[in-house]
Amino acid sequence: MLKFTEEHEWLNVDGDVATVGITTYAVDQLGDLVFVELPEVGASFSKNDNAATVESVKAASDVYCPLDGEITEVNPAIVADPALVNSDPMGAGWFFKLKLKNVADVDGLLDEAAYKELTA
Repeated sequence: MLKFTEEHEWLNVDGDVATVGITTYAVDQLGDLVFVELPEVGASFSKNDNAATVESVKAASDVYCPLDGEITEVNPAIVADPALVNSDPMGAGWFFKLKLKNVADVDGLLDEAAYKELTA
């Protein structure tokens, strides 16, 4: 199940684990990424906490934790090659996996149609 935040993160939810990244729209706004800092595995975050940082040729930006949960995995490939986020933000450019504290909170996020409306 694919969901989105108003801060331009996407979540692909499978059971109680969400794979999280930034949207194509966010990548287009940021420009070419040159640096990615990811959270530590095992770290717990609340919704809207700063979980990661990206830097582009234009600016630095925070990546927010979309829901309460614990980081179970990070994507080291995007630290080694931040351009992966630019080339495949909704696939190989994922940031982290989050074990959700409360799966029902996913219902409060945007679906694809609502996100497209937000970014139109």
